[in-house]
Amino acid sequence: MSLFVRTASDTGSTHTETEGRCFTRSDALSEIDASFFPRASRSNKLSIFYLDGQGGTVGRIKKSNVCVCVCVCVCLCVCQVDTAAQIPWYEKLSEFKMPWEMKGDKQTAINKLNLRVRSGQMLAIIGSSGCGKTSLLDVITCRDEGGSMTSGQVLINGQPSNPKLVRKTIAHVRQDDRLLPHLTVRETLAFVAKLRLPTNFSQKQRDQRVDDVIAELRLRQCAHTRVGNDLVRGVSGGERRRVSIAVQLLWNPGILILDEPTSGLDSFTAHNLVITLSRLARGNRLVLLSVHQPRSDIFQLFDLVVLLSSGSAVYCGPAKDMVPYFTALGHPCPRYCNPSDFYVDLISIDRRSPEREAECLERARVLSAQFVEKVRGTDDFMWKPEEPSTTLEDRLPGRLHQFTILIRRQVHNDFRDLVTLLVHGFEALLMSLLIGFLYFGAGEERLSIQDTVALLYMIGALTPFAVVLDVIAKCHTERAMLYHELEDGMYNVTSYFFAKVLGELPEHCVFTLVYGLPIYWLAGLNQAPDRFLLNFLLVWLMVYCSRSMALFVAAALPTLQTSAFMGNSLFTVFYLTGGFVISLENMWLVASWFSHASFMRWGFEGMLQVQFRGLKYPVSIGNFTLNIDGIHVVEAMDMNQYPLYSCYLVLIAVVVGFMLLYYLSLKFIKQKSSQDW
Repeated sequence: MSLFVRTASDTGSTHTETEGRCFTRSDALSEIDASFFPRASRSNKLSIFYLDGQGGTVGRIKKSNVCVCVCVCVCLCVCQVDTAAQIPWYEKLSEFKMPWEMKGDKQTAINKLNLRVRSGQMLAIIGSSGCGKTSLLDVITCRDEGGSMTSGQVLINGQPSNPKLVRKTIAHVRQDDRLLPHLTVRETLAFVAKLRLPTNFSQKQRDQRVDDVIAELRLRQCAHTRVGNDLVRGVSGGERRRVSIAVQLLWNPGILILDEPTSGLDSFTAHNLVITLSRLARGNRLVLLSVHQPRSDIFQLFDLVVLLSSGSAVYCGPAKDMVPYFTALGHPCPRYCNPSDFYVDLISIDRRSPEREAECLERARVLSAQFVEKVRGTDDFMWKPEEPSTTLEDRLPGRLHQFTILIRRQVHNDFRDLVTLLVHGFEALLMSLLIGFLYFGAGEERLSIQDTVALLYMIGALTPFAVVLDVIAKCHTERAMLYHELEDGMYNVTSYFFAKVLGELPEHCVFTLVYGLPIYWLAGLNQAPDRFLLNFLLVWLMVYCSRSMALFVAAALPTLQTSAFMGNSLFTVFYLTGGFVISLENMWLVASWFSHASFMRWGFEGMLQVQFRGLKYPVSIGNFTLNIDGIHVVEAMDMNQYPLYSCYLVLIAVVVGFMLLYYLSLKFIKQKSSQDW
């Protein structure tokens, strides 16, 4: 015995029947609710019936108001792109102009485009590079990528599209897979389910939803395999792409948009992926994807096709009618030729010479004009807005709940990467042992004043510099995923900030201990336990200052190269103004200002006071030997201007300052990676 889903529209006497998920009688009725069905803005009545083996109705189970039908319409859309706005600001500087001085030409990316797509249909946007496919997706998903609509509108179920509505109804799968490589497929989906599903879902319902999506996308065979990436071995490319789709399907959107989903996949994997998308569309979803030139068996899976040339629609309609349409216009597709290849070549712009470009542009203009004339006045392509209706409001997890989920995901992924952890740990231990054994030869004798001062400054300089580079590199590997998850509204910036900072705290403490402990005892520094603890706390704060500085630089600058350059530059400035390379009293005014913000200076000053205070050092002058109080050494270096506690307070203030800058960068700077420009 199975269940059948029947939906009756509130807007009229007619009703449509939609086949949905097939439940067995053993399924718990409490788990069969509106949460399974795709969301939309239009209210429908859902009735679930038991059916016997002959199709007879046995009894009604539940009736509730859910949304199972969606429609997207693009009406007379004109979108212009500012070419200067699409160039990263750091590339503008290469022309010796400030970013606001760069003005580009306004280019029309989409020109008077009309289309309408409903649930249960798969629409493919086909065209050559630069024809406007991505611009159209940006318009539909309300993403500002240097372009803006100058006329027309985009409607979702009769409501004008806006970012809030898009986040509730549209799932956007990007061209590249942005996933944490060290989590398994099931773990990846489980964490997303906790972030995206409403709070009224029980853990059992979340697990069931994850199982449903895994089964729907046929990922059971790799559910417990790591996702992986180019450097970490994991699932195959096609499976990874399906995981990216599964991440978006978890919250059951009514509209699924994919940007070049078959890019980078072999023909067999691409075909199977589009079969999966076709099956998803048959499940009463609206699937919209952009493709370059699909092979013939993939083209046959599409329900609707939009053929774009220079932002204008040359054809928009059923895929099966495309060849007859162009044949009637005098452009028949040759036998044994892929229609998509032939017609994309027909409307592509050949820019190898001005004559060919003019000829191609004229041909594309004529074809576009013929199509517009053919569909003029046809309701199938001109959408009339309906009255807006209420939408389903789901209460998603709050910031505290998001924080707990994100910090668990952060720790889970980081500690799975054992190779990186071991490399960083070995790096810290090796530097500590090398320096420690260098000074170990002094034996029972105390190090000289000069050697002790050099050792203390070296302790505060080596590991912080390595930490800057490591943190910047790690942040930029996560930056692309962070950008898209924030764009999708998966979590709040504040939740991510605290999860990132606190999630990496354990490994920071361990690595600092591995670095600071051996070098201190091997070099024979002050053996008093309280002096060791005070010295270690200073080293810990100095390393954390460099980590917080690296987080800020990585979030503020768009590329790994610019971030590494700025991080190295800042560290060099702080290193040179730390009071060792040149004394504080001999610094000129500007360098003195930098020294007040240099965590190297305050850490060095604190360690000098910890090590030298209360000790006496023999100094030979000719035939005389004088015992000099250690505090006089500190005074001679002008490192006794402030009490010891002020060094700790300034270091804490530097950490807080860089963390605040890091938070503001996350909040107000789009975390685009260099791959997204």
